[in-house]
Amino acid sequence: MTGVDSKERFSSRVTDYVRYRPGYPPAILDPLRNEAGLTPASTIADVGSGTGLLAKLFLDHGNAVFGVEPNAAMRAAGEQFLHSYARFRSVTGSAEATTLPDTSVDFVVAGQSFHWFDPRKARIEFARVLKSPGWVAVVWNERRVETSAFLRAYEQLLRTYSTDYAEVSAHYPEDQRMADFFAPGELRHCTFPNEQLFDFDGLRGRLLSSSYSPPKDHPNHQPMLAELRRIFDAHHERGRVRIEYTTHLYYGRLEK
Repeated sequence: MTGVDSKERFSSRVTDYVRYRPGYPPAILDPLRNEAGLTPASTIADVGSGTGLLAKLFLDHGNAVFGVEPNAAMRAAGEQFLHSYARFRSVTGSAEATTLPDTSVDFVVAGQSFHWFDPRKARIEFARVLKSPGWVAVVWNERRVETSAFLRAYEQLLRTYSTDYAEVSAHYPEDQRMADFFAPGELRHCTFPNEQLFDFDGLRGRLLSSSYSPPKDHPNHQPMLAELRRIFDAHHERGRVRIEYTTHLYYGRLEK
């Protein structure tokens, strides 16, 4: 999914996105250090950096990070979140046109944003800005849908009330799509457990942060929230529900 809509559809969801989206396990840095040569001296381009969740991991590691984000509201939220990091630079740009100089970064990374890219144009742009040898890492939190009765009910809610959940999820990263992006180079893949615990207000915010959640003026909005309340009441334990994720790390070199 690409184009103007994909770059603007989070503008009204920034507050919920900042508060309720999951972060990434610090363990994702281990294979990048051990196999891809990541050090604190490496320069990172976080493309589709959004509110800064992935950039923070690399900044805490000591890296200089360019946060490349096309959406003004998301970019401003990332700037606020990361304002204390002297090695963070916010950049107005996109995966297809980062505005970064040639051969300027050691790693290009993308967290929860790859499905919005035009893969062909992004690959060309990543190869342009990467030093040689340069690495690309795509990080993705995949929500588990079958490991509990609550998660099965939440998945059904999305399929019933969302605006375009099926279309968006069809573009999520998967092994073959990632292999095609990195070809003819080698693709490496690791997974890590991740989770969030929510009271009802947190669960509501998590739902409303999603691009496919119907807005307030949509006829599905109130019925969706009523069903969310029903699901929460049926499945919570001591006032909390658990959303489980598998965090995927796809990484490899791009051959220029």
